[in-house]
Amino acid sequence: MTDQRAELEWRDGVPIATAFDDPYYSLDNGLAETEHVFLAGNDLPARFNDDFQIAELGFGTGLNLLVTWALWDKAGRPGILRFTSFEAFAMALPDMRDALRHFPQLAPYAETLLAEWTPGTGVTQLSDGPLLEVILGDARATLPQWQGKADAWFLDGFSPAKNPELWEPSLLNAVGTHTKPNGTAATYSAAGHIRRTLAEAGFTVTRTPGYGRKRHMTTARMAHAE
Repeated sequence: MTDQRAELEWRDGVPIATAFDDPYYSLDNGLAETEHVFLAGNDLPARFNDDFQIAELGFGTGLNLLVTWALWDKAGRPGILRFTSFEAFAMALPDMRDALRHFPQLAPYAETLLAEWTPGTGVTQLSDGPLLEVILGDARATLPQWQGKADAWFLDGFSPAKNPELWEPSLLNAVGTHTKPNGTAATYSAAGHIRRTLAEAGFTVTRTPGYGRKRHMTTARMAHAE
């Protein structure tokens, strides 16, 4: 575990990670981007089942979790939603609260998250919600040690050009190793080296239309079990 905290500046109400000079979510519409890239990109909610595991690179503001939680509720699936995120620089809770105020439609979920979860506390069962685990530290060290396998991956690190460590071949190979047969992954990035690396990790990779000003994004599906 690490005790490092994210250092921020704010531009038009959007948090920017000073270490990477990159916003935590779309300057246009962060919620719609999450829905397009990570939910639709992983064919959700259609693939939800009664014990569904999502894993994520980059917890950030928690927005992806909240949008997913709201969709899970709307889908009315029974069972357990597990959400595991790997985060090197945890955002302070007051900063998370300020960032999430921009999404009033998610306010009930945000209030529960902020009231019940603290970075570094391990697995937290959120009231009437997901089983959340945010694993702090460098994902290159923590992900290979994870005992789980995901049905769907949200690859949401900062831009590969600004945060190359989170897109290294060894880490994306670990993503593949920790994906169930027929599991999926999605990212806003359509960079050629990202697509090639995911393919080398065992995924069938597709370039699809991106959100907003981003022309393309990437979706990927793991092969069937032998």
